[in-house]
Amino acid sequence: MSETLHPQRTAVSLAASGVPVLPLRRGKVPFGNCTACADNACGGRPNMKTPGPCRCPGVCHAWAAATTDPAVIVSPSWAAAWRRAVCVGYHPGDAGLTVVDLDDADAIAWARTALPATRAVPTTRGEHWIYRGAMRSVNAVRPGVDIKSSMSYARYLGPGTGVMADLPDAVRALVVKEPSQARPAPHAVTVPTGAGNEECPHRTPAYLERGIAMAEQRITEARSGIHATVYRTFLAVLSTHGRCGCLTDTHITRLFSAAQTKGETLRHCTDAWTNARTTLGL
Repeated sequence: MSETLHPQRTAVSLAASGVPVLPLRRGKVPFGNCTACADNACGGRPNMKTPGPCRCPGVCHAWAAATTDPAVIVSPSWAAAWRRAVCVGYHPGDAGLTVVDLDDADAIAWARTALPATRAVPTTRGEHWIYRGAMRSVNAVRPGVDIKSSMSYARYLGPGTGVMADLPDAVRALVVKEPSQARPAPHAVTVPTGAGNEECPHRTPAYLERGIAMAEQRITEARSGIHATVYRTFLAVLSTHGRCGCLTDTHITRLFSAAQTKGETLRHCTDAWTNARTTLGL
């Protein structure tokens, strides 16, 4: 297969179609960080949970290294990695995709009854079902089933067969947990006008303002993976303030404006906001 014999060539082709790629070494895992980035000495992407300020030209920080820039993919700093690479990995979430990794025959049998048909790619032991739309990545959502999308990587195994479907609620529901009850704080505040008619017992106006400002900054400072960053930021804001009614149209407009300044379209913003609400069961 070309993706096995010529991983760099496959990577360039995928990147041209808008899929962020990275080389994977033996064991189907990313390459380790360079000496300068070891143990996050560079200060970027602590625990690989968020994109950071690191501008290392090497293949560092696992999924966060994925890129669509052909100049990076064929650069000398990536050359050694490609010589050792056994396959190509990609960042599904940043491509607006979700991979349902079905690890065995039982998982495949379950998917055929529980999920809508979509593009399927054979793996060593099972199949990858690929849907259009990004979401949170979670392993072991049920026996033999992993979700790979934002802040994760998947192995490219070929184009697969079938027509790709939109990400269904049935997949999103696999990672939704019952929301925990918020503990009341001593000082309650009233929900801003227009956001609802209930009280917010666990937040203050200053807390909300600081949270929105930090969210705007996170989007503004993103250097890559804008789609995924916007979605993760919306998810974080909604997980904190989505149930208490704090958020007003003004707050949402500020977040959308920050995303659009980074090149996101209004439609992408709306989809990311809706997807985040769906993920949290709002």
